[in-house]
Amino acid sequence: MSHSSAVSSDCLTGITVLDFSHALAGPFCTLMLADFGAKVYKLESASGGDMGRGWGPPFAGPHSSFFLGLNRGKYGISIDLKKPEGAELCLRIMEKVDVVVENFRPGTMDRLGLGYSTASARNPGLVYCSISGYGQQGPSRDEAAMDLIVECSSGFMSITGTEEGEQVRSGYAVADINAGLFSVIGILLALRARDVTGRGQYVDISMLDSMISAMSSNYMSYLGSGNVPRPLGSGFPTVVPYRVFEGSDRPFSIAIGSEKLWTAFCRAIDRDDLENEPEFATNAMRVRNRHRLEAILAQEFRKRTMSEWIERLRAVGIPCSPVRSFQEVAEDSQTALRNMFPTINCPLAGPHRVIGPAVKLSDTPGRIGAPAPKLGEHTNAALSELLDLDTNQIQALGESGVITQSR
Repeated sequence: MSHSSAVSSDCLTGITVLDFSHALAGPFCTLMLADFGAKVYKLESASGGDMGRGWGPPFAGPHSSFFLGLNRGKYGISIDLKKPEGAELCLRIMEKVDVVVENFRPGTMDRLGLGYSTASARNPGLVYCSISGYGQQGPSRDEAAMDLIVECSSGFMSITGTEEGEQVRSGYAVADINAGLFSVIGILLALRARDVTGRGQYVDISMLDSMISAMSSNYMSYLGSGNVPRPLGSGFPTVVPYRVFEGSDRPFSIAIGSEKLWTAFCRAIDRDDLENEPEFATNAMRVRNRHRLEAILAQEFRKRTMSEWIERLRAVGIPCSPVRSFQEVAEDSQTALRNMFPTINCPLAGPHRVIGPAVKLSDTPGRIGAPAPKLGEHTNAALSELLDLDTNQIQALGESGVITQSR
């Protein structure tokens, strides 16, 4: 295979993953596993492969930038799951791998003969992760789900939007990404349990559950008060001032999370009088009188440029930031130091920037793998490596349409 071989310092070296997932949640999960040394075999259908390949523009060569970024470091194989021989081939691969990841509709893998009960009977040590909108049981099990839909069904969109009440989608696919992150956590927990028991298990990840868990603090406020929250724009329900304000030229944010910071803040903006005003004396009072205080601050902040305010506020330790564009972030010296936008070379797409691993480990750091695979690029090598098939056997599978080879 064309990938550089993993070194023993990778923390997931020796872990093999059969990845049936597509779009975003599953591929994001397996990307993180690949970055830390797992060998991920990305299985796609012959008829176009992962739908994410077409999610553009932009495209780099024949592939969408979306696909290239999420699927680097993986080995591409293509098997026709609808053919009995293809399903059996997959079961034979499941006998050899440590982890399976899939995000089809609940019941799909069972219908293909590739469900957990069948796979675990052949490989009791298998960790099998299913990602779905609403989980594998329950009245919502069969409802179709995409990120936008679960942002709504989880309650997330009801708290995201303007103070006037317009509700908006998150700027990124937060339901998909949360599900991907919880999938990684679930898989690692199950692998750790296997170290002790020798047995694999089923990991059932729902986008709905993931969103509710990620909103724990919001839901705890609701459960504790009974008050149904509403959108607050860039504001925060339990801390004031904590939002975006407009300077004379561009917006910036401030976060005043303690009384010590409130004192420093009032002095930094030359408004000691606000600190002494009873209506603003404590955070609880500031929350109660949010609108009056925020109106005063909005008027104050329009008097100077964003840069002037940022300089003043940072000088006394106030958390603050310009509202930066993607271009500003991608060109930032801090993100460069953290290697968050590395460049990789792809034979088809040429050099292109991708996103680096967010988890930084001192002894077993993540690494940027090879470019995203072409459809079926590593089918032959994977079948030879995993199942010890010879050239004639692989050729016969190709001729019968059970597998798709590199193209």
